[in-house]
Amino acid sequence: MPGPSERIDTMQIETPPTEKRYEKPEGERRGLIIVNTGDGKGKSTAAFGLALRAHGRGKAVKIFQFMKVPTARFGEHRMFEQIGIPIEGLGDGFSWKSKDLEHSAQLARDGWEKARAAILSGEHFLVVLDEITYPLIYGWLPLEGVLQTLRERPKEVHVCLTGRRCPPEIIELADTVTEMQMVKHAFKAGIPAQRGIED
Repeated sequence: MPGPSERIDTMQIETPPTEKRYEKPEGERRGLIIVNTGDGKGKSTAAFGLALRAHGRGKAVKIFQFMKVPTARFGEHRMFEQIGIPIEGLGDGFSWKSKDLEHSAQLARDGWEKARAAILSGEHFLVVLDEITYPLIYGWLPLEGVLQTLRERPKEVHVCLTGRRCPPEIIELADTVTEMQMVKHAFKAGIPAQRGIED
């Protein structure tokens, strides 16, 4: 049987739906916990799309990036600065770039205190915790403290968490979980990261 990267399926034509396939939920509106995880590309990109959508509606947004350095100047940083969405790097790069892992762990803990305060303040409609799964699975952040903050956040605050291997306890607590699955990746074919696509 072919694997995901060897698919031999062909497109199937289907009839477009003529009736709505779902009823509008009757529940109350409230802040959601949203998780983007998995090995595929697009976890942070999807979170940034949420941030743009909320900002476009005039909502206050704050983005924390747990693995990026505060001086990072990727495409998203440049754009968010132009349109006024605050984005803050809290780390010193991915672990293989770190010269001192205990320092990296301390940066994650200090960064978490900032993110926690932003979530609990209720001043933001959406708080993005980009790449937070890494300091969690490295043991740099206590999982229970993150879970407690998510549970105790003000009712109207949405939180989006991204990163591979999201702890099951967060997935259980979350309202919406998307797992990005890698089918093909240019990097595996020897194509380097493209500026404007991946940075």
